[in-house]
Amino acid sequence: MAALDTILGPDGPLAAVLGDAFESRPEQIAMSRAVWNTLETRSHLLVEAGTGIGKSFAYLVPAILRAIHHGETVLVATNTIALQEQLISRDIPLLASILDPSPDGDADPHDHNPEAARALRPVLVKGRGNYVSIRRLRLASQRQERLLADPASRRSLHVIEDWATDTLDGTLSTLPPIERPGVWDKVQSDSGNCMGRKCPEYQSCFYQNARRAMDGANLLVCNHALFFSDLALRSQDVGFLPAYSHVVLDEAHGVEDAASDHFGISLSEGRVMHLLTTLYHPRTARGYLPQLALSAGDAQTIDRAIRVTLDAMEATRAFFESLAELARRGANDRHDRPFPARGPGGAPGSASARIRSPGAVTNTLTQAMNALTIRLRAMREGGASDQDQYELNAYAIRASQIADDAATLADQALPGYAYWVETGTSGDEAAFQKVTYSCSPVEVAPLLKERLFSREHSVVLTSATLATRSVRGDESTESSETAFSHTIARLGCEGARALQLGSPFDHARQAELVIDLTPPARDDEGESPSHAEHLADRIIHHVRETDGGAFVLFTSFATLNAVARSLRGALESAGHPVLAQGLDGSRPSILERFRADERSVLLGAASFWQGVDVRGRGLRNVIITKLPFDPPDRPLTEARTELMRSRGQDPFREEALPRAIMKFKQGFGRLIRSRTDHGKVVVLDPRIVTARYGAMFLRSLPEGLKVTRVGADE
Repeated sequence: MAALDTILGPDGPLAAVLGDAFESRPEQIAMSRAVWNTLETRSHLLVEAGTGIGKSFAYLVPAILRAIHHGETVLVATNTIALQEQLISRDIPLLASILDPSPDGDADPHDHNPEAARALRPVLVKGRGNYVSIRRLRLASQRQERLLADPASRRSLHVIEDWATDTLDGTLSTLPPIERPGVWDKVQSDSGNCMGRKCPEYQSCFYQNARRAMDGANLLVCNHALFFSDLALRSQDVGFLPAYSHVVLDEAHGVEDAASDHFGISLSEGRVMHLLTTLYHPRTARGYLPQLALSAGDAQTIDRAIRVTLDAMEATRAFFESLAELARRGANDRHDRPFPARGPGGAPGSASARIRSPGAVTNTLTQAMNALTIRLRAMREGGASDQDQYELNAYAIRASQIADDAATLADQALPGYAYWVETGTSGDEAAFQKVTYSCSPVEVAPLLKERLFSREHSVVLTSATLATRSVRGDESTESSETAFSHTIARLGCEGARALQLGSPFDHARQAELVIDLTPPARDDEGESPSHAEHLADRIIHHVRETDGGAFVLFTSFATLNAVARSLRGALESAGHPVLAQGLDGSRPSILERFRADERSVLLGAASFWQGVDVRGRGLRNVIITKLPFDPPDRPLTEARTELMRSRGQDPFREEALPRAIMKFKQGFGRLIRSRTDHGKVVVLDPRIVTARYGAMFLRSLPEGLKVTRVGADE
């Protein structure tokens, strides 16, 4: 077996397979060596790998070699579905085909035990709720007239039934769109109602087959959400992922937020009401409990359960209405300025309020949900059929978890956490999250240090943006590690090696940074137009400069919506279709339409700053409307600021600025995705040159980049 350098080198097996599509990159080889050493020594590594390095091959080659020649299990977690699918369907099969595990091959100098070679067994790991339960699907079909509230729900069930006869993996990823997504809840695999080996479908169960494959795998691929959910559960000894020797966290710039989400608690009104209306829907008198009356024959017991369910609905309304009032008061205190509860940009129309002390809301919910839990468990023990015992058990578990979450949130039982309420969400999940009460750790570093970085496995974190500045070639190793200091501190991985590898792309030739300092125009009376109108005017100018093919990135949906109204007519009349996130369809649909028309313009916030790959002429202009600082009154940001000040730290320099720089780098990185791409990045925020900290944003960009100022005297 060839050494790492040969595998990724110009004359290696990978080059032979890919032919003209292959390009040997020194940066890729350097990263692969660093990853190998990290796995070998069970240490920790942060790698900022510039776009075009080929970082997935750089960590997959060492990972596969460890799996097939050392009997170790490697877990790779990514943030996006697209990257997971790329790894499992393209990258891993290709590399597996050339990294022959046969002991008859040439000896690898990195291989300590060549005769132990074994087959690679990669598996894409998905959460249990992604799998359909054939038994539950059949049960729902038999009971649909009393179980499902309306014709649309029954039509959705029929779509699932038709799909289930043809699907190969039984997961949501291949399910066609359905009118009532909530129907999936009644047919998904669920640990609470799993019959295990007693299930008549056990041998053909999609989830059980996936579980067996996972337990036998030596290369696991999953998403950040699943990984950190498992990491949080492991503290209670109930993790579901198998043991692993090494962890690779790709797209690691999102690790802090993902960990914060999954170490926290979120309780939405939609989550509670979905459970309760599944049990009994007052308007239609349908649901699980009414259909159970037909088979159980004990109308009195069912009536009591329905009354307890209705009481729980009243308690739910009172609980969340009190929370909504707190949010409204908090918004008024901030002059009705909406801001997101999680992540810059948030959902349009969302508003949040920090809840600083326990008991701010009367907890009517815990007692009501505990009463429902007791009632459901009594029914389970009262002679229900085998299948209904499992269904009742699952509903009781969910009711009990809601009761516990409500108590934890209302009592603020987790020290070191920030608590807040969000209301008025109108994004993709609006139907399910009208009011949400949440908490997250103010710092994830202590939790990650204890649960991730203090274990025996190695950890590799890689992304195109982990450092706050670009280290030049003549700078020392210490300078490189300083560039990673914010990430290291926020994640609790002190002592990790830091490696920064620039992109192989020639940004000096392929890209230009344009800083637009054009002042707002004034009307005849000397008044300036609104900020949105000024932005729209400059965006129209720069879109015309490149004849479209533009991403316009915003930090808030409110500004995005206002600008969309101002510029849509002018651009569309000139033949530039305008696609605005939240206004013109889902994120995947507007991205697909953008790719289909080279003259189109896409206005995006939040998720469009990262994880979007448009190559070629389709994207030749990225317009950044504002430097992406988190809103200072976002509850979690506010809590972090207060904690840092209490320690004598500077929250702006040590938290807000580094986070903004890394997101700025993500936005900049949308432009050049291949060696043939060309274009410009336009910044409409003058602070990048007028503020003292502006130079730090510029310092984070690739060396040699051409910078042009327009609209103001030099």
